[in-house]
Amino acid sequence: MAPPAAKYAHGVHVAGANDVVFTSGVVPVRRDGTVPERIEDQARLVWQNISAILAEAKLSVADIVSVTTYVVSADELSEQLALVMAERDRALGDVRAASTLVTVPALAQSAWKVEIAVIAAR
Repeated sequence: MAPPAAKYAHGVHVAGANDVVFTSGVVPVRRDGTVPERIEDQARLVWQNISAILAEAKLSVADIVSVTTYVVSADELSEQLALVMAERDRALGDVRAASTLVTVPALAQSAWKVEIAVIAAR
């Protein structure tokens, strides 16, 4: 099998996990209800929101085993994907989670350009 095309694992085995968190699709909405305009700011905010969700369960991004990212397709899609992937790589650091990236025509709110769901286990 060929190695992963980016910084992710083809699969992650979690043996005897006691704590597992499945997030819904986490969206780029600030506490005050506003949404950043730029996709990289949206991706960064989504990762901050994911970190907050995991912290509630006393987990962190180090415990993430799977990431599914949805990006709204645009004319400059390859640039958009690179920005979203860079934020993923920054947020995860050395963590190598299984990762899927899907382009979609739209998300539930027109201002959203990225949505991410994760599974974390310890």
